[in-house]
Amino acid sequence: MAKAFSVASWNVKHFGAKGTKKVPAKDVPTVIDYLASHNADVVAVYEVVGARVFHCIVDKMPEYNWHITEGPQLQEILIGVKRRLSSFLTQKLEFKSGVSTLRPGVLLTVIVDQKKYPLLFLHLKSFDDPRGYGLRDDMLQKAIDFRKTLQKANNSNDPVNYLFLGDLNTMGMNLTYNDNDLSGEDELERLRRRLDVKSVGMDILSKRHEVTWWPGSTGSLNPSNLDHVVAAKHLEFRQFSGDSVDVRGWVEEGTDSAKDNWVKKYSDHALLYFEVQKVS
Repeated sequence: MAKAFSVASWNVKHFGAKGTKKVPAKDVPTVIDYLASHNADVVAVYEVVGARVFHCIVDKMPEYNWHITEGPQLQEILIGVKRRLSSFLTQKLEFKSGVSTLRPGVLLTVIVDQKKYPLLFLHLKSFDDPRGYGLRDDMLQKAIDFRKTLQKANNSNDPVNYLFLGDLNTMGMNLTYNDNDLSGEDELERLRRRLDVKSVGMDILSKRHEVTWWPGSTGSLNPSNLDHVVAAKHLEFRQFSGDSVDVRGWVEEGTDSAKDNWVKKYSDHALLYFEVQKVS
């Protein structure tokens, strides 16, 4: 099947911030050059802070139309779409779950050969405390239910070509002094069960590397599987060694020191890249 479009999805921690001893500032042009090297038709960058990123990325990637979220939140989601593609974009405030400082969702609908492909970009609540888990769980349910909303609005009986993706922060829940803790994999399994019912019909796409976040070789936390792509089951994707999503960045480095250097230069999150195939 022919490619409809490609997507690069990447969390760059505090991207554009001045930096601290704990989180040094990234060199904005260097990070943008790496993003541009993947030549994706659609790009999403999470945790954007400061106008310098927007101005630099517009200059270095001029073949894209750019959109950024806005509101009281400290971190924004930046979306770029190649100008040859027809698309429209909407900021979705309901994915804040009633908390004004959380990131909104971004709904981008790409149109290829008169077929619509709605993509919902999300950067969900982090932390493994009960509040963080509860907010994240609520946002995930809203993302699942949104497919039903899109299907009702569809003018045909064909299944809607829906995907949601981003830094879903699936880190589980830690209940202090309690045996009912949930691991990150427990949280993902709960999501898989909710996606697999007939009225939803979606899957978490397989990735070439499961773990996408690297805390550093001297960090107290373990590398984690936080970034995901969820798609309607009828959609097809280019395969990377048998998986639907290619994971790029620190995961490709051979040693811990090389991974640390990559993270220091770019991001503690790997970049997700995938290609959606045209539906008939």
